[in-house]
Amino acid sequence: MTTEVPPAYDAEALHVYDTTLRDGSQREGLSLSVEDKLAVAAHLDDLGVGFIEGGWPGANPKDAAFFRRAADGELRLRHAQLAAFGATRKAGVKAADDPQVQALLDARTPVVTLVAKSHTGHVERALRTTLDENLAMIRDTVAFLRAEGRRVFLDAEHFFDGYALDRDYALAVVRTAYDAGADVVALCDTNGGMLPGRLADIVAELAAEGMRVGIHAHNDTSCAVANSLAAIAAGATHVQGTANGYGERAGNADLFAVVAGLEVKLDRRVLPPGTLADLVRVSHAIAELANIAPDPHQPWVGASAFAHKAGLHASALKVDPDLYQHTDPAVVGNDMRVLVSELAGRASVELKARALDIAVDRETVGRVIDRVKEMEAAGYSFEAAEASFELLLREEVDGVRPRFFELESYRVITESRPAGDGSEEMTHVSEATVKLHAKGERMVATGEGNGPVNALDRALRQALERVHPHLATFELVDYKVRILEGAHGTGAVTRVLVRTSDGRTEWDTVGVDENVIAASWQALDDAYTFGLLRR
Repeated sequence: MTTEVPPAYDAEALHVYDTTLRDGSQREGLSLSVEDKLAVAAHLDDLGVGFIEGGWPGANPKDAAFFRRAADGELRLRHAQLAAFGATRKAGVKAADDPQVQALLDARTPVVTLVAKSHTGHVERALRTTLDENLAMIRDTVAFLRAEGRRVFLDAEHFFDGYALDRDYALAVVRTAYDAGADVVALCDTNGGMLPGRLADIVAELAAEGMRVGIHAHNDTSCAVANSLAAIAAGATHVQGTANGYGERAGNADLFAVVAGLEVKLDRRVLPPGTLADLVRVSHAIAELANIAPDPHQPWVGASAFAHKAGLHASALKVDPDLYQHTDPAVVGNDMRVLVSELAGRASVELKARALDIAVDRETVGRVIDRVKEMEAAGYSFEAAEASFELLLREEVDGVRPRFFELESYRVITESRPAGDGSEEMTHVSEATVKLHAKGERMVATGEGNGPVNALDRALRQALERVHPHLATFELVDYKVRILEGAHGTGAVTRVLVRTSDGRTEWDTVGVDENVIAASWQALDDAYTFGLLRR
């Protein structure tokens, strides 16, 4: 009996082409500086994508500066080739005389990707030229760039819609590009309206002619990843996408989901050996550069992608993790998480305790379950505040809550007064005083802040820093308040979630009370206690 060995990694066998720096940056609210673009490209190269589209040189000063700095050595790529993106020559102008085509050469990239219309309506109404002239623009520009030593890819824009309208002309665009010397033509579902079945049939038709075709899918029907994988199964050997699916409207194909599917599910070696385990790190690093919070529910790389909440799931996971997971999360650099909530059974608590390296017996597990259900009925949410749950678990195991300080009292005052600049504007200042005991000492501290919770946080830190100096690294990085359903008016029960960071890691804690300040204190108390416990 022989075992089929998957083919070795070959960047040319199936192009992984990232277009985050151009298509991805068209997402609403996303703006990358030149430094950001250089950093994103470095992360993508770490992952091992084959091609990185850097932008459109000549279209704006930012992209021009990116290519200049990349060419001058500020971007050192180990795996990827850099591509410059642009259009074919203008109608009636020679390619050699077109400033935009010259800007593509000036970018000094080994690859140039051209966009060309393959939809007759776009040719006649958007480009305002004839169908024959559009083909000549493609032929001349591809041939000119090839003669200048550039490798040329072509994006057949609106290809699938164009194919439906005028099949012969859409195919003529693809064939013209090949005849002129293009390496690959990416078939673009620009409006994102295709479904996998029909799309795959069209890709297979072109692949059967011996042409190298690629896929560029938008996500307007939530099928961009499925369309990309279907196209590859049908014979496409070039796939385009963006980090985390960024892009205009509903986004582009999430390149991370595409490469994970290819590597894990189809045994296609499309990344250098060992780099797939960097998928989560790269995804989150690019999200930070884009100033977009990572989606916890994003497939493969999200914090909740392998999180299990229901007791039935946890019971099965205790026996065999593969029973409720489609793959080992470690292959993409992720982790399995067990969430504890009112749905938790014994297995959930046991698995969580095991992950925390805390020994529990059957009686302790029962007490923890009862407390969690009782507290969540009152408004707590431990799946969103795992640090608070760990403190609860340790309290039940040890018989006493971990304590590094004891509160005597706190007081918060908020003052509103005229701004003093002659306007009717008011300024608001909060001041908190905290009295507590730590290491046998009584401490009193006052802090000011832009709100009562900020003032309380500063006072607490000021009181404790003398005996716990490393608290200077603690920072409250997120604060959420929710009025719980079923309660009304100003006396409603409030849940507060606090996220705290020490500059390296972050943790979440929860507090619940009818008084928002009291709920905030509970969350802060847990946050500082947990942070000190971790030391």
